[in-house]
Amino acid sequence: MYNIAVIPGDGTGPEQIREGLKVLEAVAEKVGFTFQTTVFPYGGTYYLQYNEVLPENAIEELKQFDAIYLGAIGHPDVKPGILEKGILLRLRFELDQYINLRPVKLYPGVDTPLKDKTPDDINFVVIRENTEGLYAGTGGFLKKGTPDEVAVQTSINTRKGVERCLRYAYEYCRHRNYKKKLTLCGKTNVLTYAFDLWERAFHEIGAEYPDIERDYAHVDAICMWMVKNPEWFDVIVTDNMFGDIITDLGAMIQGGMGIAAGGNINPEGVSMFEPIGGSAPKYTGQNVINPLAAICAGAMMLEHLGEHEAASRIENAVKEVCSKHLKSLAAGRMGYSTSEVGDLVVQYL
Repeated sequence: MYNIAVIPGDGTGPEQIREGLKVLEAVAEKVGFTFQTTVFPYGGTYYLQYNEVLPENAIEELKQFDAIYLGAIGHPDVKPGILEKGILLRLRFELDQYINLRPVKLYPGVDTPLKDKTPDDINFVVIRENTEGLYAGTGGFLKKGTPDEVAVQTSINTRKGVERCLRYAYEYCRHRNYKKKLTLCGKTNVLTYAFDLWERAFHEIGAEYPDIERDYAHVDAICMWMVKNPEWFDVIVTDNMFGDIITDLGAMIQGGMGIAAGGNINPEGVSMFEPIGGSAPKYTGQNVINPLAAICAGAMMLEHLGEHEAASRIENAVKEVCSKHLKSLAAGRMGYSTSEVGDLVVQYL
């Protein structure tokens, strides 16, 4: 019995999460586990109504759940940055979800912009440090609004934060048991302090994992090789900012935001799973948005909770739907409605 906190989000977020829950309910019945959900209305509408992003007790309340299932966040009437910082970053930081886990996998039948690349070529995972770096919010202004204005934003990298991220990456690479190669993505030739720490820790910890091949590439080279030779990669580990950038590139080469899902992981606490795409407010209520990213996020949540058979069934069902039914992953061009795609996934479970 799992207790799941559900934050449906804004725009088309609730439509996507609705289909994700439909699939979770169906697979739970087939595999033999149960879960209950508690819905929290946080997002743009909540903020506009109550003039607060999260209530005072929200974090402590969410800590009581086994996992959080999050829909897309973003409202056209809310200034950019308010919801992102007030919900997404705050939950990641205060729940200490120090790992951002992003599978980049091309499913059969899904188009990729990379010429001649197949599902055998695009199958890697990005592990991003999720609570430090430039997103830690350290910095400020001097003489703001004057010709002498100075803006400083500092990247925070602690030995503890770097080491726990790297250890998670090595363990994940070992258990994934694919190519057993871990690539550190950095910029050691320019960011000589932060990535000196990352590189030293990478090799020191790597000595404890003789079965894992160690690899390094600058972030700009990673971007080039993700496009030219994605088959080179197995697991990539990197800092917060670089991880944010290369995972969006990863989403595009796996077919787009409509299929990309991610997890914000605290191995010792509560973790959060979400579709990567935005709330797409112009499609709200039209039942045309692609729900597969949310469905895949639900599968990631089950995998994290230890329901491996259920997660595998969902992923295999998504592969069947992609290869046999969908014309496109784009909203309104799938050949099916949002709810019909969810029904198809349930059919193939």
